[in-house]
Amino acid sequence: MLPTYEIYCVKYAERPGRRPAHFVGGDPHDVPMPMDYYVWLVRNAERTVLVDTGFDASMAINGRVLLRKPVEGLALLGIPGTKGEDIKDVIITHLHNDHVGTFYDFPNARFHLQDKEMQYVTGRHMKHNIFRRPYELDHVAGMIRLVYKNRVAFYNGEDGTAGEVAPGISVHHIGGHTMGLQSVRVHTQRGWVVLASDASHYYEHFEQDRCFPLVYDLGEMIEGFATLRRLADSLQHIVPGHDPLVFQRYPAVSPELAGIAARLDLPPKQ
Repeated sequence: MLPTYEIYCVKYAERPGRRPAHFVGGDPHDVPMPMDYYVWLVRNAERTVLVDTGFDASMAINGRVLLRKPVEGLALLGIPGTKGEDIKDVIITHLHNDHVGTFYDFPNARFHLQDKEMQYVTGRHMKHNIFRRPYELDHVAGMIRLVYKNRVAFYNGEDGTAGEVAPGISVHHIGGHTMGLQSVRVHTQRGWVVLASDASHYYEHFEQDRCFPLVYDLGEMIEGFATLRRLADSLQHIVPGHDPLVFQRYPAVSPELAGIAARLDLPPKQ
């Protein structure tokens, strides 16, 4: 029998935005559409896995507002074993600066990454500003140093093929947004939940097959929505990477953490 896990979504930053900026081809409704920034904690009594590490104050640019460092957000949960030095496994969905920017806060962790993402950030595509803009050279160099310290586990998934991080936790190559983007599938008490990360920034992207403009391969992005739907038990089991609606749809960890941390292993609110 597969183990089940709790999933905690922790908000650490936010920025304003408008609808036309979030869809390929724009949008006829030029109204506010803000963006939230999250990390995700997956845990049970035997294991704790962090998904992404967010960014720090140096990356609070272009309208981003850092509310708390991700490690500070984890501390608010009050769960033993979630200090930075306690975390032994970190899944990096991709190496954009808002997903890997505080990797240094987890000095004892092994990082789980797709082969294609490392290929992408060290290869020919980084000659072009449109692709390299969301990356930071220090983050890429830092991950390479961790490779040389045998602290990176690589996966080579194709078309959603699973790479098992632990029983009940798997990573699936999606691509599209970046060459090596991966999403995370977690077995919970309500079934298989998929943490899409930037395979779908907002609910509207996978629900309506609309694409976010920061894209490496548009075809892969569209096909990725189908992969998310195949991996999840239902559309209500797919969690987008940046949508503020996540906190409206899922219960808060506690009244004190409303708007800061939500439980994704529990059913969405009616």
